[in-house]
Amino acid sequence: MRLLLLSDIHANQTALEAVLAHAGSRSYDEVVHLGDALGYGPHPRQVLNTLRELDAVCLLGNHEQMLLEAVDGRRVRAGGVVADALAWQRLQLSERDLGWVRGWPDGLEAPGVGARYRHGTPVSLDTYTDSVTAARDAFARWGGRLGFVGHTHLPAVYATLNAPVGEWIKHQAFPQGGTYLVPPGARVILNPGSVGQPRDGNPQASYALFDSTRGHFEVFRVSYDIGRAQEATLAAGLPPVLAARLAIGK
Repeated sequence: MRLLLLSDIHANQTALEAVLAHAGSRSYDEVVHLGDALGYGPHPRQVLNTLRELDAVCLLGNHEQMLLEAVDGRRVRAGGVVADALAWQRLQLSERDLGWVRGWPDGLEAPGVGARYRHGTPVSLDTYTDSVTAARDAFARWGGRLGFVGHTHLPAVYATLNAPVGEWIKHQAFPQGGTYLVPPGARVILNPGSVGQPRDGNPQASYALFDSTRGHFEVFRVSYDIGRAQEATLAAGLPPVLAARLAIGK
C-alpha cells in the first residue's frame, strides 16, 4: 500500500493543487488527510470538493471540531483570527459539506497498513506531537507501532524502540524534504507537515508518501503561487496576518 499523506490544508486550494500536481507523477493507492482541511484560508468549499473527488480518507482536525461546535451552538464565538476565519468559512459551506465533515472520525485504525491515523497524537485530537517529551508521552500511552499525525505543521518523525518506553526517543525534521526508512525494531510517529500553512520557516507546501511494504516515508516540499493564495485571502476579507504568514512559513 502506498499512501499519499496530506494534512493541515487549511482551505488553501492553491497549495493543494500544486501538491496534487507534484504527486501526480508518483504512484499511490490511497489518499489520507490527517485533519484541518478547514480554518484560516479562503477556499473551504474548493478544498472539500477536491478531497471528496480524491475519495480521501479524512480525519477530524481541531478546526473542523471548532466549526462543528459553532454550528451546533456548543461554542460561543470568541475573537481572534481562528474564530474570524471559521465564522466566514461556515457561511461558504453547504449542508452537504457540513454533513460530510461531521462524519469524519476522530482517529482511525488502518489494519491494512498497520497504522493509526489521528490529528494531534495517536491518543489525542488536539495535543501536539512537537517535542521528544510529547512523543515519549504518546508512545507511553499508545501501544501501536506506526502512527500518522498532523497538527504541528512541521514534517517530522519521532521514533522509539519496540519495547517499553524509556529514554531512547529520536527526532528527525524535514525542512527541505527527505526520506526515512522505518527500522524493523522501532515504533514511529510520522507527520507529513502542512499543505497549506507550513510553520518551519519554509513556505513551500509539505506532503508525504508512505510505502507500507518497505516502511519508506518520504516528505516533499513543493513551491506554489503564494501571491495568488494571499490575494484570495485578502479578497475574502480574512485577517491580513493570515495572508502575510504564508510567505514566511510561520
